[in-house]
Amino acid sequence: MAVKVSVIVSVHNPGNSADACIRSVLEQSMPAEEYEVIFVDDGSTDGVAERLDAVAAVRGNVRVLHLPHTGSPMRGRNVGLATAKGDYVYLLDQQDRLAKGAIPRMYQRALETDADVLVGRLVRDGGAPMTAFEASRERADLLRDRLLTQLTPHKLVRRTFLEQHGIGFAVPGGRLAEQSYSVRAYLAAKVVTVLAEEVCCHLGERQETEESPAVVSAELRALLAAVDELTTQGRQRDRVYAHLIRSSVLRPFLTPRFGASSMDRVEHYAVAREVVRERLPERLDRHLPVQLRVVAALVRAGRLDQLVTLANVSKRAGLRADLTEVRWDAHVLALGLSVEVLAEDGAPARYVAEGDRLLWIAPRALDEDLLPDGVTDVTAAVDRARIEVYVRHADTGVIHFLPVTFHVERVAERDHVRLLIEGEARLDVSAAAVGEPLASGQWEVHVRMYGGAHQARTRVRRPEGPLNCLGVLAQRPRRRLVVPCWSDAGELGLAIEPRSFCESIALVSPGADLRRQDGHVYVVLPVPYVPPSGGPPIELVLRNTAGRPRELVVPALVEPGLR
Repeated sequence: MAVKVSVIVSVHNPGNSADACIRSVLEQSMPAEEYEVIFVDDGSTDGVAERLDAVAAVRGNVRVLHLPHTGSPMRGRNVGLATAKGDYVYLLDQQDRLAKGAIPRMYQRALETDADVLVGRLVRDGGAPMTAFEASRERADLLRDRLLTQLTPHKLVRRTFLEQHGIGFAVPGGRLAEQSYSVRAYLAAKVVTVLAEEVCCHLGERQETEESPAVVSAELRALLAAVDELTTQGRQRDRVYAHLIRSSVLRPFLTPRFGASSMDRVEHYAVAREVVRERLPERLDRHLPVQLRVVAALVRAGRLDQLVTLANVSKRAGLRADLTEVRWDAHVLALGLSVEVLAEDGAPARYVAEGDRLLWIAPRALDEDLLPDGVTDVTAAVDRARIEVYVRHADTGVIHFLPVTFHVERVAERDHVRLLIEGEARLDVSAAAVGEPLASGQWEVHVRMYGGAHQARTRVRRPEGPLNCLGVLAQRPRRRLVVPCWSDAGELGLAIEPRSFCESIALVSPGADLRRQDGHVYVVLPVPYVPPSGGPPIELVLRNTAGRPRELVVPALVEPGLR
């Protein structure tokens, strides 16, 4: 029987940390004769090579290739691709792990769409949300569907397509050489499909290796030359150019390392000047955020001193997301939000109004005479301001975006303008997972805002005043208790099927009823779930929040009831 998929795993001295990866590729639900696993060992000395040989001895669909140590996975990937027999190939690193059933699921969708490249949903623990997976796409567009945000090699790719276009990895190769694999595949493919319904691969931690600016520059030039071959002059080429140059050449100027190390910054500056002069004409600046437009202008002006100043004063923007309302519309949780970006000093981000234009306020230490007209204009970016709201599973890291409606308000002050977004996110627990019900467990609620000169993300926090919402019983796929809750840090979450009575009672924050009877005051506090036999003994803590702080602890009785 023909091999449908070849999974190629790069390995080097992982110790026991590769066990999850190895299990995940061996336990796929596709019949063993229909897929193969190729482990490419880069001269390991920790015994993993012998372990993999033992696995291959008892599994006919497993091969182990032993290579001399190079210190880079690129050569091993090329060797793996050259020896693969599958109709499609999928590349993994030793810290990654495939989800159950991911390979047959991706293969089936690739057949249905006749895809040369299929990008299956990825998730990275603690990482930023990946907007490319907001929805599945049969025929994804490079720019519209944000494929440039997915440049790791974790893709199902038709093997003959790679051979036809000579797509592989430069050796020894660095980060940009790795990205070249994906960029060339995207641009050459007739069909790129995105599969977003279920997670296909959990990305592990990747070891970051230091690369000299000269190596980065050489790899970038090679990548841009490939872009030239696969595109014509126009918007697509310009956007790809701007994306690649800003991430590899311009963004390092805003890092603390650039401001702190004189040796590193001189070398990077010299290389960047050549790249910007040759490959980043000023007409491409409109595709850059304002801070990087300023960086490009200072590089062109030859002002290393001003670049150092900018690096030293640049800090990551913050975000404030206030919860203004929370309510249930049947089984849909509606969240009212007021969101505002905070500047580097923690105050709301402000802009200067100049006629119909809004201008970014450059740090005082910068010489604004060096900035050409229009560099600090953020009018178009403000017009595109938006928020995204997503939920993240606390255990698995899976992220799902929620539908949001919002409007942007320009708040005029004496000499400045602030940008405020008021909106409502709707969380349908029966369909939020790309049309499917959310999994049981704890879900965090996050907000990300793009506005003017900044983008930032944060958790939704508990409001100062009273804001209460009881849980509901969701009906799909079965009756499940769903409860809005607060973390210990005061951050909004959602508990689906709390695992115990103690957990469910701790999640609730509804208002209390006061009742007088027989000379006593009774405080009735609803909880979302009580076992038929009642709950364990508990205490009720009453705190006086007005005037002198006082606290009273009284015994409480937990019993079933209706509200």
